[in-house]
Amino acid sequence: MASQPLSACVISVLFLCAVTSPICGQAPAQKEKSQNPSLTPSKAAAPKQASPAKQPSPEEQLQQAVSNAGNDRAALVRNLEAFLKDYPDSLQRPQIYRALVEASLQLRDNARAADYAERMVAFHPNDISILLLAIELLEQQKNEAAFRRAVNYCTRVLDAVNRTSEDGRSPRVSAEQWELEKKSDLATTYLLRGDLYLKLKDYAAAKKDLLTSYETLPTAGAAQRLGEAAELHNDLNSAIQEYSRAFALAEGKNGNVSRTEIRKKLGNVWRLAHGSDDGLGEYLLRTYDEVSRASIAAKPKKNADAREPADFALRKAPEGTAFSLKDTKGKVLVVNFWATWCGPCHALEPSFARVAADFQANPDVLFLAANCDEDESLVKGYLEEDKPRTAVLGKLPIARMASSPKRLSLTSQRPSAAPWFRQPQLRLLPNPHPERAKPYPDIDELCGYFSATS
Repeated sequence: MASQPLSACVISVLFLCAVTSPICGQAPAQKEKSQNPSLTPSKAAAPKQASPAKQPSPEEQLQQAVSNAGNDRAALVRNLEAFLKDYPDSLQRPQIYRALVEASLQLRDNARAADYAERMVAFHPNDISILLLAIELLEQQKNEAAFRRAVNYCTRVLDAVNRTSEDGRSPRVSAEQWELEKKSDLATTYLLRGDLYLKLKDYAAAKKDLLTSYETLPTAGAAQRLGEAAELHNDLNSAIQEYSRAFALAEGKNGNVSRTEIRKKLGNVWRLAHGSDDGLGEYLLRTYDEVSRASIAAKPKKNADAREPADFALRKAPEGTAFSLKDTKGKVLVVNFWATWCGPCHALEPSFARVAADFQANPDVLFLAANCDEDESLVKGYLEEDKPRTAVLGKLPIARMASSPKRLSLTSQRPSAAPWFRQPQLRLLPNPHPERAKPYPDIDELCGYFSATS
């Protein structure tokens, strides 16, 4: 968990009120005495008493508590808890709880960290990151009450993930990637809750959640837990099947499981069921092939069957809505590849727009602008300022689309390539200005300049 200095969340007070000087209280009496000499010293106005020092505000006291602790995490915990005892309704409680969680974790006091994490949940009941933190800390408490509260928080996380809609998807994330991330979040949370049910010995609920996790997104972790649950119930055939799936899926950090550990578990249950290791290798290979085929079928490659530009599924920038090329079959596509950082691209844009306008009435020609930025979040602001007249698309599968040369005319392969620009292959199109030998001399000049200077 990243450390966030508490002092950044506390209001700093720059000056304290000055103590009133006694001299200020004597000034009116001196003036009155000079105006009325008959006034005797015994009747002179008595000097005012100095005002007591102003008590520090709660914000100042909180700042002082943090400052006094320095880098001592134990002192910080003591000081912040003392402050909360004096000011139990402080508006700074969420920040104080977060600081106490971080300090407690550094002190390896997981019980105290879990306590304050749950207090954070009370303030932010739908914050997934805080809920997950509380779940992780409660799981380490190893007692039934903590496990049951963690189960409740898992249910909240599932509800929150299920409520998410694609409307909040970032333009930098494709619809397919967004859907995969949502599935991953659901599968992980079902696995967490299933694991908690196993610890509570609620095997029916555990099996239901673990199966849901695996069916949502197959992982080695879910398969291993299913194998363990089956082994506990002496269901050796199911345990062998699940352990074999876990072994096949345990590549890299998939599910954070150990393939060596799974191999030992699988060998044990196989020998219990068959008396020896005979046939285990063949069974593992068969399971591996089944899992691999299912994985490939579940993740179809986008545009895998596309052969012509009209077959490709593209998306508009920056909103990411679908852009169909089905109606472009038989037409000439003129594509200008550009990026927000590409100066020559900016220089060419007005000329490209003018050429597109010349061919606007030609139904056999379509002009497109393809953005090549790695960070697509830069595109929206650029488009709002420059407002290009041609349709702007996100990243295109350039190499595969360009493999159909008769129907694709490019002004450049990519902005970073040299030469920067290539004269559009307008020889494929009728000359919109037959009175000119060169219909677009300014483009010729730009292309020649950038080619010479690249």
